[in-house]
Amino acid sequence: MNKYLLLCLLPLVASAQNYVARVSQMADQIDQKVIGYRRHFHQNPELSNREVETAKFVADKLKALGLEVQTGVAKTGVVALLKGGKPGPCVALRADMDALPVPERAPLPFASKAKGEYNGQEVPVMHACGHDTHMAMLLGAAEILTTMRKDIKGTVKFIFQPAEEGAPRGEEG
Repeated sequence: MNKYLLLCLLPLVASAQNYVARVSQMADQIDQKVIGYRRHFHQNPELSNREVETAKFVADKLKALGLEVQTGVAKTGVVALLKGGKPGPCVALRADMDALPVPERAPLPFASKAKGEYNGQEVPVMHACGHDTHMAMLLGAAEILTTMRKDIKGTVKFIFQPAEEGAPRGEEG
């Protein structure tokens, strides 16, 4: 998991003395879980405005952390709030959710075999530009930051954005 994602939030933590070591240790502890999330997303991609199962997976994980979760944002997006234990600003962290209408060519055990409909045609679907990784890292960040809730100054908003690659013709993204 990318520890730098969490280290950038250093100003939000009330007691930053052991923050770097603590985040690093927690990231190491959930590393395999985050890799599992990434592989799940990679194997189960969904096109823009069609991220229904992806949104459900994300929302379920965020709710299990005890976060305030809103679904159906911009059609299939998910937003979760982590209210810190101290007053402070609101910071947003964002991950894109959609995949592209392209075939998987990598011989991975978790390769995408998904198909979807794009502009009236059935197409292969895969995460070709990292959205699977973005979502996995953001879920990992949410898990770590949730354990630090009492030390966080302000609110962290986790945004899982649908249709970043652009919606199909006739739809808004």
